[in-house]
Amino acid sequence: MVASGISEQDSLKTVRTPRDSAPRRLVLLGATGSIGRTTADVLKHAPPGAFETVAVAGGRDAAALARMAIELGAGFAAIADPTAYSALKAALGSARVEAAAGPQAVIEAASRAADLVIAAIAGAAGVEPTHAALEQGQTVALANKECLVCAGGPFMRTAQRSGARLLPMDSEHNAIFQALGGADIASIEQMILTASGGPFRTWSAEQIKAATPAQALAHPNWSMGPKVTIDSAGLMNKGLELIEAYHLFGVSADRLDVLVHPQSIVHGLVTFADGAVIAGLANPDMRVPIAHCLAWPERIVTKAARLDLAKIGNLSFERADFARFPALMVAMDALRTGGSLPTVLNAANEIAVEAFLNKSIGFHDIARIVADICEQALGGGNCREPETIAEALAVDHVARERTRRLLAWHVGSGMVTKS
Repeated sequence: MVASGISEQDSLKTVRTPRDSAPRRLVLLGATGSIGRTTADVLKHAPPGAFETVAVAGGRDAAALARMAIELGAGFAAIADPTAYSALKAALGSARVEAAAGPQAVIEAASRAADLVIAAIAGAAGVEPTHAALEQGQTVALANKECLVCAGGPFMRTAQRSGARLLPMDSEHNAIFQALGGADIASIEQMILTASGGPFRTWSAEQIKAATPAQALAHPNWSMGPKVTIDSAGLMNKGLELIEAYHLFGVSADRLDVLVHPQSIVHGLVTFADGAVIAGLANPDMRVPIAHCLAWPERIVTKAARLDLAKIGNLSFERADFARFPALMVAMDALRTGGSLPTVLNAANEIAVEAFLNKSIGFHDIARIVADICEQALGGGNCREPETIAEALAVDHVARERTRRLLAWHVGSGMVTKS
């Protein structure tokens, strides 16, 4: 859940606006999702004239996208569902907003001239538009970990070639980014991402096995979309974040680790070669990393509640239990193996999570099915890392089809535990 903010009378006048001149131009991809809505809240309370929204893009909810476009004053609204164009036009009414529909329209939105593109489209659907922004040399605030999990190599090569910059918007990576303070990566001994442990942190293996979608969606600390919340419940989310950190920060897999931290106050820690440890702390509120990326390298005031450590009293940490949360180990194995295995992992996981949410399989089946698909890919013998986005998406497509076939066989044979 998102913490309450500071009082309305807090003044914004003393805070420098980004660039202190022209507004910072924004493109918001995934405008109708959890990150998009929270970004809109941050913009609502930002210094007047600091930001200008150039374009917004969403998936299928035409009414919500139209409201967002009007609220933010966007000049262009793109909806991924090609059948939703008429609904989007109708919802926009007389507003002076250009509308378009289909995957290419979303790529067009991502490619529009801007100072910052916020990449918050969930899942592999965000890969092509986010990559299009990088190709333009844009600064991209990345809130979609699947982009780097699915196609980390091509993404980072494109960013280097085009001069684009990636700013981490996930709370854990943003905390690491702030803790680094520009330090040489060679001086880093270890990076640790924290996990809340989700709703099942204290549950037995048998209880987790019988968990329902409603129980898995009841996250104790964060308000997120359904896919991310299910990933968090099984700690798969943390495995995906390790893969993302590997690409973002250029550290080896053996220098990345996870700690379970149920209070969700410490989001990431960096251990330096001299033994010093710097941690990024904040209340569990996505407005903090969003505001950091929006204003970077400056700061703006947000409505996020201020951290009161005396009131919290205690911060606790524990090792992840791979026996009860095998998805984390599956993801860590994929990171260590490398090649195309992270791409396969991501694709299989998306399909398995969808099946769980549809009550076709049980919670513990998610990790088992993803592991089976990864083993199939390794058995195929050709697991080299994709060179291009097209190659990554081709691997993604094959892995999805294999997962669907495996799911159909498992369900048909009764080898799954339905929720």
